[in-house]
Amino acid sequence: MQKKHGFELVATSEVNANPKDTADHPKGVWTLPPNLRLKDVDREKYLDIGESDRMTLLFRKPVSSKS
Repeated sequence: MQKKHGFELVATSEVNANPKDTADHPKGVWTLPPNLRLKDVDREKYLDIGESDRMTLLFRKPVSSKS
């Protein structure tokens, strides 16, 4: 999709990765902090996991040589 709109993938980063997140939570990412959708159910378990596993992508849109 990004190429369709003229963007190039420059880099990826695991800076926001969370290896404790197994991604199989009853209410999805909203089970984890800061939302804690399940309120007090297994609260400590989800606080220990922390926020969801994320990836960071860097794109750039090349300057067109057309004038």
